[in-house]
Amino acid sequence: MRKTLTILGLLASATVLSACGEKPQETTGVRQDTAPYAGVGKSQYQQPGWTVGDKASWEQQLKARAQYGMNDYTRVSSQ
Repeated sequence: MRKTLTILGLLASATVLSACGEKPQETTGVRQDTAPYAGVGKSQYQQPGWTVGDKASWEQQLKARAQYGMNDYTRVSSQ
């Protein structure tokens, strides 16, 4: 009985001490070298009306996408 308690105590302390060796996990996000509106060059998926490198047209496209493309309430009422 005493031997079993000793083994359980050692296992419990090993488990507790193993948690101290973890590296901290920080959420720093994705680092980008360029601005998001700079684009990736020519792409078949590029939205018509968007000019590469133009921040204003990029913001306008995001607004339109949020309003008409991803808003289910406006999509259902337009059909």
